[in-house]
Amino acid sequence: MSELKIVFVGHVDHGKSTIIGRLLYDTKSLPQGIIDKVQRIADETGKNFEFAYLLDAFAEERQQGITIDTTQLKFSTPARDYLIIDAPGHKEFLKNMISGAANANAAFLVIDAQSGVREQSRRHAYLLSLLGIKKIFVLVNKMDLVDWDEKIFRAVVSEIKNFLAPLKVMPEKFIPVSGFLGDNITSRSKNLSWYAGETLIETLDKIGGIEENFSAALRFPIQDVYKFDERRIIVGRIEAGTLHVGDKIKIFPEGRETIVKEFAWWQERDKKISARAGESVGIIVEDEFFNKRGEIIATGNAPQISNRLRASVFWMGKNFLTVGKSYKLKMATAEVEATVEKIIRTIDAATLESQKISVKLKRDDVGEIIFKLKEKIAFDDFGKCPATGRFVLIDGWDVAGGGIVLSAENSEADGTIFTNGEQNFRAELFDEFYYDVEQRKITQVAEPQNEIYRVGDKIQTAGFSYDYPADFDIILLNESAFVKIRDAEIISIGRLADYTFEKVPHVNGRGFGLKVNTSAQFEELLREFRAVENPRELADFSNKYFFLNQFRTLKFYFDYVI
Repeated sequence: MSELKIVFVGHVDHGKSTIIGRLLYDTKSLPQGIIDKVQRIADETGKNFEFAYLLDAFAEERQQGITIDTTQLKFSTPARDYLIIDAPGHKEFLKNMISGAANANAAFLVIDAQSGVREQSRRHAYLLSLLGIKKIFVLVNKMDLVDWDEKIFRAVVSEIKNFLAPLKVMPEKFIPVSGFLGDNITSRSKNLSWYAGETLIETLDKIGGIEENFSAALRFPIQDVYKFDERRIIVGRIEAGTLHVGDKIKIFPEGRETIVKEFAWWQERDKKISARAGESVGIIVEDEFFNKRGEIIATGNAPQISNRLRASVFWMGKNFLTVGKSYKLKMATAEVEATVEKIIRTIDAATLESQKISVKLKRDDVGEIIFKLKEKIAFDDFGKCPATGRFVLIDGWDVAGGGIVLSAENSEADGTIFTNGEQNFRAELFDEFYYDVEQRKITQVAEPQNEIYRVGDKIQTAGFSYDYPADFDIILLNESAFVKIRDAEIISIGRLADYTFEKVPHVNGRGFGLKVNTSAQFEELLREFRAVENPRELADFSNKYFFLNQFRTLKFYFDYVI
């Protein structure tokens, strides 16, 4: 079977490194020299032998008792080979935790039975779902410190289940263990007679492999193109699917078609006629196109092609992620400048609380964001192909964020669209405005964005900078259209020629109140608007008929999420 990559995550001090150290120790997977070294350190410091020290490679980590970097170890059982990753649990080292977990096939979330589910437990669980790791297992550790109490184990299981349910993540198993004493690590515990499930080692050996990746549509990101003699060799790593000599392939984003002529090889023993996911190869194609790094070779379903994408981002930068700022986006082998076009909402990764209006992301925030790229690239929705739907963001020289693609954003439309099925009318009355006290300027945040409303839809009448009544009419002067809303529900959308005046509040397409109380006043407003011929006249008209502060409020903003 293929090597399986397993990541262990969890709150600091919940015992991840101890569990892994115990696993390696009990299976005799470590050289005796390492064990002797740890024993010597324990003797010199007057401490007990700590299995976690088998993994903590840095002296600083031994002093502080926390894992700072990710530690990776090869490990084997008769069933298969493993790459085990011990990821940091401390909040300050989330960046390393994400980089460690990004390529894992399965994850073990470690929770201290005595402490229960903590903030970092929830945050790590959320990030695992964000990274798209489907195979998640929960180890309830330190059962010896709670007298092996089944009720405490069940309470922890219930709490983490309730948190993960909204994420549509269901752990495959919950295993009570004691990393320090070795219970349920490689042998069944006598202290946990009420538990009839598998041990950690048994669970590892039964995890399904990555073979399902082989049957997926081909995704072969181009790493580079080498020129040898008369040959142009396209090199890279196959991320999904299989590739054979003679296959008809397409190279995206342009979609050029060609055929695989042969695989490059350096020695006779390396000669092959096919390759599959996980292999790094070089190929020679029949047509001499100009290929470059970042393009994707594909068969079957084509990847998405766009210069705009909607993504879920976890921000780790020292500076705020802000609308209008550009970053380097690296996805598979592609690198492209990406500008933050809109922040749709932010999510607290520890509580899953969502806030719909945001202007900045601060460190450790998760946001749903629309990026505009400098050029079109090929990519996939993360759910269809994680390797070509996962990216990092570079701010200057630092990795400042990571994310997954939710979808391509092909529409350039901003603001709100009202449609009656035959005609579409644009409005901006749900856009948010605030005064940035740091920048000393009024800034607009469009929300909802690219939203389409139809007759029968409910609307949100109150936002950060607006508060409309339940009954009101929207008069779209530039569109010559109207929208009638009663009890916060759209009851009619049409042309002004068919509009019947009613004595309810009226607003224009930007949410400013209209100074009209009678049908006659409304008709006079329309006549004067049609007579406007230049910006000066439009300003005079606006001053006469618009209320700036009836339904709109200018809010002040600095250093917090709206």
